[in-house]
Amino acid sequence: MAKQEPIERARDELFSHIHRCGVLEAEAADQDVWMTETVEYLAERYPDLEVSDLARLKKVGMQFCKPVISRLRRSRSAPEAAPDDGASVEASVIGESGEALLGEPREA
Repeated sequence: MAKQEPIERARDELFSHIHRCGVLEAEAADQDVWMTETVEYLAERYPDLEVSDLARLKKVGMQFCKPVISRLRRSRSAPEAAPDDGASVEASVIGESGEALLGEPREA
């Protein structure tokens, strides 16, 4: 295994912190504060990093926290649940072809 550069180690550590700390579910303002503090911490751990490296780390970390499909937006805009008659769940699981899309195959 080739030795990683400090910026690569710092990036990997940042991603690890993002996963462990639950910042993905936080509001954007809270993510920004968290990211600033975490990058400051990484600056102490990796003193060889330049200011431009740290700015790049923050930018990459913020992009990582904003997935293509937002979990927060999807959960907030979900319509209220309809009465559970069982048919709506089955319709969402069974495709038009009659094959199960999730879970076990459908019995004929």
